Amino acid sequence: MNKTIVSGLIAAALLTTGFASSVSAHQAGDIIIRAGVAVVAPNESSQDVASFGEFEVDDNTQIGLNFGYMLTDNIGIELLAASPFTHDISLGDFGKIAETKQLPPTLVAQYYFGSADSKLRPYIGAGVNFTNFYDNEFTNDLDGALTDLSLSNSWGLAAQVGLDYQINKNWLVNASVWYAQISTDVDFKLAGDAVKIETDIDPWVYMVSVGYTF
Repeated sequence: MNKTIVSGLIAAALLTTGFASSVSAHQAGDIIIRAGVAVVAPNESSQDVASFGEFEVDDNTQIGLNFGYMLTDNIGIELLAASPFTHDISLGDFGKIAETKQLPPTLVAQYYFGSADSKLRPYIGAGVNFTNFYDNEFTNDLDGALTDLSLSNSWGLAAQVGLDYQINKNWLVNASVWYAQISTDVDFKLAGDAVKIETDIDPWVYMVSVGYTF
């Protein structure tokens, strides 16, 4: 899953506009639940780690869920959730040295373009992300030199763009892209000395899902 795939899905959905018909979707009071595949692709950077280089954080794919509520025909709120993401952490020539798990619940306010009976509803959103890091562990402790790994939790801004295509009154398909500001302090001991490395994760999140409207 990458930007090309998501862009292709959005483009395909745009081609369906000529087939739009009234389905009375996305009205004030509607609850929308979406479930699908979510990919977190970190855009990481960090301080230099004892002249070994910067931390690198790999992508991970999990089940994504979001829960939306339409305040009006055009304004909604949405909570993004997912099964826990697991990321490998690498450092220079040492390769993978650690891994961490994280949950990134994100709440946004949204604006949906078009009218309530439009089959195709592009939208944008902005809000706040909270990321909880846990189960942090070194998988390569460099012969005992690395110990006591921890990552601080993060609060940051978030933004999204997305597209719903209503199949019928209740069912829809969705493609969305999120961006979240995630910064963490990576604390550990190197040969017994305490070290703190400021690390920005700042991932793009790509999601393709199926939704149901109540």
